[in-house]
Amino acid sequence: MSVDLVGFLGVVLLAYVVPGPDFLVVLRSATEHPTKGRAAALGAQSGLCVHMLAAAVGLSVVAARSPVIYDAIRLGGAGYLVYLGVRAVLAARRTARPRGAQRQGITPVATEGGGSGSRWRSGFRQGLLTNVLNPKAALFFLSVLPQFVHGGGSPARQIFLLGILDVLIGVAYWFGLVAVAARLRALLARPTIRHRWELTTGWLFIAVGVGVAVAA
Repeated sequence: MSVDLVGFLGVVLLAYVVPGPDFLVVLRSATEHPTKGRAAALGAQSGLCVHMLAAAVGLSVVAARSPVIYDAIRLGGAGYLVYLGVRAVLAARRTARPRGAQRQGITPVATEGGGSGSRWRSGFRQGLLTNVLNPKAALFFLSVLPQFVHGGGSPARQIFLLGILDVLIGVAYWFGLVAVAARLRALLARPTIRHRWELTTGWLFIAVGVGVAVAA
């Protein structure tokens, strides 16, 4: 196999460093709980595997050449991001209510968070859907990866191996982000900061979703 590994690694690392929908999902999930953050990371990378397999069997080519299919995926992804943003904004409103109750001398009733199983399922689902419904991830395997494949072997095999390397690099990167973001949990335990964090990430999700929807 003959591939430009140095150039490929540079492009992949740049793609991960530049914030996008996956970054938002993993970061927000990690600040809720490290388990959910790791699950979201694995979900996002599983989504990349879906795009990689679709490219291998030609489904991504069909989607890229069909405006209807491409737009359906794009709008579905945009709608899901807006949905996550609305949920975050509503969560921010809920965190504001206990503070108001405390100011009035009312003791709020504590709510029990979900177990590790529910956190894992929720994080994995959010990461998977965010990535699978991102047509740019599919186009990466169609337009970017082939640029680093050279003669002397099966192009499909080389693209597959580069895709696996991309997924493994992403797992390491996301797990590092989760470890860093988990340190913010103590800070976010403060109701005021948590409220602002939920609002900020919620509106960011909505903004990104709207941007994806209107993108040509």
